[in-house]
Amino acid sequence: MKRFKTISTTFIIIIAVIFACNVCYLVNLYESIRSTVERDVKSALADADLDELWIRAERANRETRSKIASGEQEPGSERRGETSVIQDSEGNMISATRYPDGSVATGSISTDKDISFANKFVNTVGKQFHSVMDPYVDINLEIMDSVFTKRLNDRFIRPQFVAVEVIDLQGNVVKRNSRDIADDYDVVTYSFNPDAELAYRAYITPLTRHIFSEMSGVIVTVILLTAVFSLAFIYLYRTVSRLRTIEEMKDDFVSNMTHELKTPIAIAYSANDALLNYDTSNDPSKKETYLLIANKQLKRLGELVENILAMSMERRKTMKLEKEAVQLRPLLEEIAAAQRMRGDKAITIEIKGDDNVSVESDKTHLSNVLNNLIDNAIKYSGDRVRIVMTYDADGLSIADDGIGIPAKSIPYLFNKFYRVPHGNRQDVRGYGIGLYYVKSILDKMGWHINVKSKEGEGSTFTIKFNNDNE
Repeated sequence: MKRFKTISTTFIIIIAVIFACNVCYLVNLYESIRSTVERDVKSALADADLDELWIRAERANRETRSKIASGEQEPGSERRGETSVIQDSEGNMISATRYPDGSVATGSISTDKDISFANKFVNTVGKQFHSVMDPYVDINLEIMDSVFTKRLNDRFIRPQFVAVEVIDLQGNVVKRNSRDIADDYDVVTYSFNPDAELAYRAYITPLTRHIFSEMSGVIVTVILLTAVFSLAFIYLYRTVSRLRTIEEMKDDFVSNMTHELKTPIAIAYSANDALLNYDTSNDPSKKETYLLIANKQLKRLGELVENILAMSMERRKTMKLEKEAVQLRPLLEEIAAAQRMRGDKAITIEIKGDDNVSVESDKTHLSNVLNNLIDNAIKYSGDRVRIVMTYDADGLSIADDGIGIPAKSIPYLFNKFYRVPHGNRQDVRGYGIGLYYVKSILDKMGWHINVKSKEGEGSTFTIKFNNDNE
């Protein structure tokens, strides 16, 4: 018992540790994927900014060419400014912007050393390009939404909602679309024009759904593994519990069977010893009594051995039924007559049914089945018992007015080694194989048995013949 509890506790701890490790792994994986996705979103926003700049530049170039062609603008006057960028020895980006009035603005931007020169160059040029472009060509947020969505899709991020607005460095909205933005949307910012202290603020549907879709394979695998471990443990636990129960019932069976076998042997031995050691020639009645006692106990012993052997054969599936046409009335009369001679209590047995009813069955095993049912009815009753056996071509029932069976015990009544607990019936001994043997034989015949019982009123066992299954 202690070993079983130790093993069970160990398994529970192992499953709990595995579950905790899986949870920690999933949390860390979520954080890692989220960090990567957020970085991809910011990168997509930066790329979308450059796309929007190129679209604006092309639009401005087309407008300039149209004005030159129409004479509204002189050739060579379309230049609004120019920007150049170099990298110094420390890795900083040095930019210079020349405006139409001849003024030059320079700046130094320190960037992360882990970022490649190409990315530094693009980011710096983009920000300087904004300084030149924004005063003349306004930002188109609809285009920005579109290109931002495309850049996200290129990275396999497909949000249901995307909206970009322009804010200052204090977070105040400078320009936005007339789109409703929910409070639970994720927010990403990108400073695109440091000189004007402007930045993009993008709203997208929560990234959690995308992250979980990325993790779906891992999550399903972890859940399945945890479920398999849990189910395996439950199955193992139930199996071990069932084996413990069977082991306890077998121990109880051995104890009861030892008593059952020793009792008739002891009684028969005592009767035989009396015949051998005492002169009973002058008292024929006493001699007959001793012989009857010995014979009765030997018969009882034979029945016990027969039940044990029958159960053993059934377990090995080697038992064969010798079927024949059995007339029920004579068989029931024979069984009733033998049971009435028990002498341990007042027994009344009634038989109801037509004389000509017969069934295809193994007569010996059918007799054992009926004897077991009647024997139970007698054992679990008071000083008097009335048994009614009713039969027809469809089935047979055995009803008694005994102490009845608790409702909670009925589902287990035909289990091997199971005995109905009757705390107030210390005089009833058994070994829990009688009804199991009954059910096994009837199953082999293709018949069915059910029981109805009420405590204090008695029980009724009903056998249904089903010759179609023979």
